[in-house]
Amino acid sequence: MRDYDEITAFLGEWGPFQKMIFFLLSASVFPNGFCGMSIVFVGDVPEHRCLIPGNLNLSEAWLNRTLPLEQERGKLQHSQCRRYRLDVIRNLSATFADPDSINMSEVEQEPCLDGWEYSKDQYISTIVSEWDLVCDNHWKGPFAMSVFFVGVLSGSFISGQLSDRFGRKLVMFGTMAIQTVFSMLQAFSPNWQVFCILNFLVGLGQISNLVAAFVLGSELLGKSIRVAFSTVGAFIPYAIGYMALPLVAYFIRSWPMLLLFLSLSGLLYIPLWWFIPESPRWLLIKGRVQEAEAILRQIAKKNGITPPEAFFNDFELEDIKAKSKESHSIIHLFKTRNIRAITIINFLVWMILTAEYFGLSLNTPNLHGDDYLNCFFSAATEVPAYTAAWLFLRRFSRRFSLSGSLLLGGVVLFFIQPIPSSVYSEFLPYILMGSLTVFSAFLVLFLPETLNVPLPETIDQMQKIKRFKSRSTNRNQYHFYKDGTAGATNMVISKGEEV
Repeated sequence: MRDYDEITAFLGEWGPFQKMIFFLLSASVFPNGFCGMSIVFVGDVPEHRCLIPGNLNLSEAWLNRTLPLEQERGKLQHSQCRRYRLDVIRNLSATFADPDSINMSEVEQEPCLDGWEYSKDQYISTIVSEWDLVCDNHWKGPFAMSVFFVGVLSGSFISGQLSDRFGRKLVMFGTMAIQTVFSMLQAFSPNWQVFCILNFLVGLGQISNLVAAFVLGSELLGKSIRVAFSTVGAFIPYAIGYMALPLVAYFIRSWPMLLLFLSLSGLLYIPLWWFIPESPRWLLIKGRVQEAEAILRQIAKKNGITPPEAFFNDFELEDIKAKSKESHSIIHLFKTRNIRAITIINFLVWMILTAEYFGLSLNTPNLHGDDYLNCFFSAATEVPAYTAAWLFLRRFSRRFSLSGSLLLGGVVLFFIQPIPSSVYSEFLPYILMGSLTVFSAFLVLFLPETLNVPLPETIDQMQKIKRFKSRSTNRNQYHFYKDGTAGATNMVISKGEEV
């Protein structure tokens, strides 16, 4: 059977339909950057200290001495989690007018029994100040962030399976609705527990929407446009949304209002349902030939092209019907040695990249300088990075392009800051991330090259992909038809060569 690209070649590569789909699917990724990194501001920790009740009738001098001084990151500052015992302070203030005459190191301390007061210099409120996620509860802020990524992990596992079963379009818009609705509901969270549950669902919806849009674009667009869509098309809008986030957060300093405003952007994408079709490739895999043909005829009409009377001959229709009864699952990615190796390498590389990307992005509030500008510049650097990736992937080996960029990123992380002589180093995570990035740069070299090579469409074709080149011999030669079946000569591939 002819491959899908050959069947649909009459549609052209860059007609009015392809241009519309490219830009609409790209636009659908904008909320992922706009809303996805909101925790940077929603969950930021304002300056805080123990609340001192106003009924103690303490002088200004004694009020300033109610908090012990502590060494924090090389600086002497007031404790954020402890205070001197107020009953002792009250008795001392009644006896001594000048607190400097007292050795405060001998005064007993206590936790912040009356709560905390938070600085309003930067935020009206965050989830930290809303639910006192500080001191003994300081772990709850990062935990809420971690729950989001548990949702991302879950969505990564199930989104592909769901889109294979129910269709790319349905899953894309369904998960976009999940992301939008539950992000709205987050703004009305009554407590931290509800916020975490909703954050899980937002993470699940966000990654599933992105994956479905990515797959849909790859299947609707021609092979000459896929690299552009996979780099600048799908991810520059993400970066633009990420860049817009600090601009909005600068003017909206209350976390519920910020979340509500960000989530409303998802409603703008409802009309796209009537412009973005289902993937004809997926419909053919499911044996839904008439629906696929109807969409292909619509595409031809939008491109001003007269379609052929029949897209498939009788043999191809029988082949489609037979293959539609076959079923595959994620288990097939681990069944054979070759596919298992490729799967594991990709899993490790993506895991390392994701951990480091979000580790660096979420760390922007801890950098020196203005939080909003730091976040904006962090997002802005992604635009030239995606553009460079597109240019490199078009012209150079994919393995060495990826490996080289990972190696460069890892080396840069090593030189962010030498480890100080103190026991704890706030720069130690960068050293770890740099090491993992360099490790992933070498892992990528074990993947097969895909430049100027038709991508496999079936598990059978994947099983024949080789990771390393070796000198070809007549004894080891085998041949493929374009549909991936073994046979006599259309395209010769020597054992050990990448396809």
